[in-house]
Amino acid sequence: MAGFASGEFPALGYGVGLRPPHYGHVLETRPTVDWFEVISENFLVAGGRPLDVLTRVRADYPIVLHGVSLSIGSVDPLDRDYLARLRALAERIEPAWISDHLCWSGVGGHMVHDLLPLPYSEEALAHVAERVARVQDALRRRIALENVSSYLRFGESALSEWDFLAALAARADCAILLDVNNVYVSAFNHRFDVGDYLSGVPVERVAQFHLAGHSDHGTHLLDTHDHPVCDEVWALYARAVQRFGTLPTLIEWDDHIPAFDTLHAEARRACAVAARARRDDDAGRNAAAAVAADHRA
Repeated sequence: MAGFASGEFPALGYGVGLRPPHYGHVLETRPTVDWFEVISENFLVAGGRPLDVLTRVRADYPIVLHGVSLSIGSVDPLDRDYLARLRALAERIEPAWISDHLCWSGVGGHMVHDLLPLPYSEEALAHVAERVARVQDALRRRIALENVSSYLRFGESALSEWDFLAALAARADCAILLDVNNVYVSAFNHRFDVGDYLSGVPVERVAQFHLAGHSDHGTHLLDTHDHPVCDEVWALYARAVQRFGTLPTLIEWDDHIPAFDTLHAEARRACAVAARARRDDDAGRNAAAAVAADHRA
């Protein structure tokens, strides 16, 4: 696939996660944020305050649905009831798109409430690709899958994470939600080169970025979403923008949630970092073109 259909993954700008502590502020002040992402599972009900808030926010802002329990890598059957409720929610609020995680989170009917990594094997690739195709058929739309942070690797893995992600996106014809913080966390934990990861992911498949904070435990990093984005992740984000372009970018903050203005400031910083990265990239290309022209002369 050369790219996504026009409007399939619109250029939303810079958004934040809509979380309960900020419901009142958002409804009362209508802040100048570009868009909101919500956790799908919090709204898969027939009524109640959360759904009412989401409906009112959707009247003024684009919304993206981001799930945490699809468990696309599990060997359990796909949850058809969950998919039906997710599709009904999507039909109600018309999100810009739907995303979830490239992981498994349960087996034997038991949910572990965590995002567990997969073995990056040909067998797992075929299994997940077939399930993604069925999910997209059920939802009647393409989905985006996010790379997760990880703390262990499987001996069965024959592919790198980025090669697995690229192959899955091509085989299942899905999009990639590139979580820049997760790339950084996993690279630190497993000692791989972040540059190899970025260069291994196909440009035409990436539809969105995530940015978040993590906790440094010395020997390893934990993806805790309870800190500001660190300088190293900002630098990696700039590199991602130079490779993949200016894509919709979301700030995630799920624990020790600060005042909305703090969250909003992180989104504005993402905009500034992306703009500077593109200027630097353009300047570099122009300089290279000038040098090439001099050599030809």
